[in-house]
Amino acid sequence: MKLGYELTIEQTQKLTMTPELIQAIQILQYNNQELNEYIENELLENPVLEVERSEEDDAKRIDIDELRDKIVESNYDLDSFRSWEQNSSDRDEYSFEQYVAFKYSLIEHLLTQLHFSDLKGKDAEIGRYIIEGIDDNGYLVVPTEEIIVNMETDAETVERVLDVIHTFDPVGVGARNLQECLLVQLKNNGHLNELTSWIVREKLTDLAGNRITQLAREAGVSVQEMSEAAEIIKALEPKPGRLYDSDLTVKYVIPDVYVEKVGGEYVVTVNDSSSPHLMISSYYSKLSGEARSNGELNKYLNDRFNSAMWLLKSIEQRKRTIYNVASAIVSYQKDFFDHGERYLKPLTLKQIAEKVGVHESTVSRSINGKYMQSAMGVLELKYFFTSGVVNDDGTGVSSNSIKSMIREIVDGENPNKPYSDLKIANMLGTEGIEISRRTVAKYREDLGILSSSRRRKF
Repeated sequence: MKLGYELTIEQTQKLTMTPELIQAIQILQYNNQELNEYIENELLENPVLEVERSEEDDAKRIDIDELRDKIVESNYDLDSFRSWEQNSSDRDEYSFEQYVAFKYSLIEHLLTQLHFSDLKGKDAEIGRYIIEGIDDNGYLVVPTEEIIVNMETDAETVERVLDVIHTFDPVGVGARNLQECLLVQLKNNGHLNELTSWIVREKLTDLAGNRITQLAREAGVSVQEMSEAAEIIKALEPKPGRLYDSDLTVKYVIPDVYVEKVGGEYVVTVNDSSSPHLMISSYYSKLSGEARSNGELNKYLNDRFNSAMWLLKSIEQRKRTIYNVASAIVSYQKDFFDHGERYLKPLTLKQIAEKVGVHESTVSRSINGKYMQSAMGVLELKYFFTSGVVNDDGTGVSSNSIKSMIREIVDGENPNKPYSDLKIANMLGTEGIEISRRTVAKYREDLGILSSSRRRKF
C-alpha cells in the first residue's frame, strides 16, 4: 500500500450557496408582511432602488413642479408651499398604513368602568390594584393577602370592592377560580339557585362528563330538571376576558393569491398589490455612467446595481413560483372548489413538485405562511396538503374531507341518541371509506367534538 502526499486533479459537482441564492430562497419563503419588511429595509440600504410610481403619480409630480416654479416666480413663501404640498399628498393618497386599529384591552375596559363606578377614594385605588392583577382570561391572579398588605387595608374591604368589580362587564371578571366565575354569572342572569350552586361548587367534573342521570339521582331531582340546569351552566363563559383584545388576539392575514371562477374556469392571480413595486433609480443609473473615472464610487454603484437587479429578479421569481404552485393546487383540487370540503383529495408536496417541475423543498417554501382567497374562504396553502384513505373505487379521500363528513354526521344525529365512534366508522364504510373506530375518535377530537356519552342530551 502506497503512503504519502501527492497533488491530483479531481472534477466534482456541488451546489454552492451563494449570498444571492440564499436571498432568493429567503424571499420565496417570506409571506407578504415579511416581504414588505425586507423590501423596506433594502430601500433604506440600497440607494439604487426606488419605489415605482404610476403615470398618474408622475403627472401629479409634474403639476406640483410647475406650481412650485410659479410660486418661486411670484416670491411666495416656499415653506408654506411645502406644508401645503405635504397635506395635499395626504389627502390624495389613502392607504391602510394611515389608519391604526384601536385595541381596547380588558384592563382598559375595566378601568373605564371603575372611573364611573361608585368606588371613590381609597376604594378606587384598591379597585385599580385588583384590576391590574386580572389576567387575559379575566381571572384575578393576585392573592388577597397581597392586596391587603400592599394597599394597607383589610379582607372585608377587598371583598366589598371585588363584589363591585364582579358587576363589571364582562360578567364574571375578577373571579379567583372557575367556580366563583360561574357563580357570579349565574347570580347576574338570575339562575343562581340551590341546584345550580351545588353543581358548580361540587359537581363540575361530573357535569363535564355529562353524567346527568347520576347527578339527578344524587340531587333528588328529575333527569329533565337536571338536564335543564346543566344546559344553563354550559352556556356560561368560563373565560370572560378572552372576549377582549390581548396578545393572543386573532391576527388578520393578507391573501397571497386569489382564485376566481371565470367562464367555468378557475383563474389564479398573485396578489402583488400589497408590496411596493421596485425599480432602478434613473438618477443613480445616470450617476453610474458619470462615475467611471472614480474607481471606488464606480465599484460601489455597480455592486448596488447588481444587488438591486438580483432583488428584482428574486421577487419576480417568487411571484412566478407561487403562481405555478397555486395553479397546480387549484387544478388538482377542482372538486373542492366546485363542491366543498367534502371533496378535498389527499395531496403531497411531491405531486405538486412533479407537476410544476421544481424540488419539493421549493413547494414547501412556496406554501409556508401563504394564503389563498377563494369562494371557499381564506385558506392557508398548507390546508390543501393532507393525507387520507383510499375509496373502494381507488380514489383518495383526504383527512379534512373525512373530518367534514364526520361533522355532518354529528350535526344530523339525534341528540338523545348520539352516534358512537364505531357507528360513525360503519356509516363512512357504507360510502366506501374504510376507516377504523380509533381514527374516527382521533378526527373527532381534532374537530373538538365530544364523545357520544358527553354529547348525549337527556
